[in-house]
Amino acid sequence: MLKSKFSSSKVIADKEITLQTGTIAKQANGSITIHCGDTVLLATATMSKHPKPGLDFFPLTLEFSEKMYASGKIPGGFFKRESRPSTAATLKARLIDRPLRPCFPKGMRNDVQVVITVLSYDPNTCLESLSLNAASAALAVSNIPFNGPVGGAVVGLIDGKFIVNPSDDIIKTSDLEITVSGTKDAILMIEASANEVSEDTIIEAILLAHDSIKEVIALQEDLVAQNPIEKLPAPIKNEAETQAEQNIQNFLGSSVEETLSGNKQDIDNLFKKLQDDVVEKFADAENEASVKLIKTAFETVKKEQIRETIIKKKIRPDGRRTDEIRQIDTQISVLPSVHGSALFTRGETQSLGVVTLGSSMDSQIVDGLREEDNSTYFFHYNFPPYSVGECGRFGTSRRELGHGALAERALKPILPSFADFPYTIRIVSEILESNGSSSMA
Repeated sequence: MLKSKFSSSKVIADKEITLQTGTIAKQANGSITIHCGDTVLLATATMSKHPKPGLDFFPLTLEFSEKMYASGKIPGGFFKRESRPSTAATLKARLIDRPLRPCFPKGMRNDVQVVITVLSYDPNTCLESLSLNAASAALAVSNIPFNGPVGGAVVGLIDGKFIVNPSDDIIKTSDLEITVSGTKDAILMIEASANEVSEDTIIEAILLAHDSIKEVIALQEDLVAQNPIEKLPAPIKNEAETQAEQNIQNFLGSSVEETLSGNKQDIDNLFKKLQDDVVEKFADAENEASVKLIKTAFETVKKEQIRETIIKKKIRPDGRRTDEIRQIDTQISVLPSVHGSALFTRGETQSLGVVTLGSSMDSQIVDGLREEDNSTYFFHYNFPPYSVGECGRFGTSRRELGHGALAERALKPILPSFADFPYTIRIVSEILESNGSSSMA
């Protein structure tokens, strides 16, 4: 446990950023505060002491908590306290999760929870990049196994000039908003929206963002160097898992590559048969642990062989080569009583798009840390379980919010302004079938 205060400061993109650790939330595995202007964020990273038995995935959760007091506001509603995360907070959490997740060692099954809390908010700072950098720093100063640090930067384009980590007001008038995260050596994630800028401009913005990322990583490394903490050992595959994967690899041979052809259901059925054959060959049917071990090993081998086939032989899971596209079909005005509708089908992915027009009274109030605003254009994406042939619960997931936001940003530059077209526009994408790229459908 840290007992002394450590801090590191650096001017990055014309703003001084300070990382501090050792005084707040000391019972977490790692905690830091990041200061920039009048913005103060607390980032904590906590890991359970023991792995969760029976899991075949890494249970990482990332929460972005907006405290309304951070901008001198009282929450609306009857209870006057913060409740479920806003859409904006959920999108920020997803933005931070994506570059962090691949930086953990494979095979981790301990719960890891990273929480970013906005304690003080300055609209002249860039909350997105500060939040990602804070999360990485909290993991870096902790004893949690983590192959970081990573950094993030946002680049805008105003009057032909790039601005790194612009404020909220500036980004509203920008022709480009690109969020980049990565390590010192590579880019991990890019998310962008643009008003028809050139490919060369995008590349230049990415390189500029990476320069800023290197600086913020150096800032994190300086903080870690002041009080180095030994990381807990990364998980190691046991001998039984390694042997099972080797046996399955030899048994399958080129079966997976030969299976990659046909529609989704055919491929699923063939993979199910291969799994049954593997379980029958190598597992003790009366031993539940043995069956689970073999099934997990089969999934690992299957994914590795699919990836190898795509990269080396340029063959996708449905048998297409990388330069082949699926059959596309579009229909318009498919629903008689709505304002606008279209059915888009690409292979086994299908989306029903519906447009509804309303008055200014139908605009959406956007309440958060920033000044209250009214949105007259919003996009809702729904992904029901039947779209992949499964049963499941209905409700708006973080994934649905994220995919809706991607599509919303893609269409916004080509929509007329409210002054020219004084209507509230709601677009809904109902995903009816899914087998790849439903967000772009």
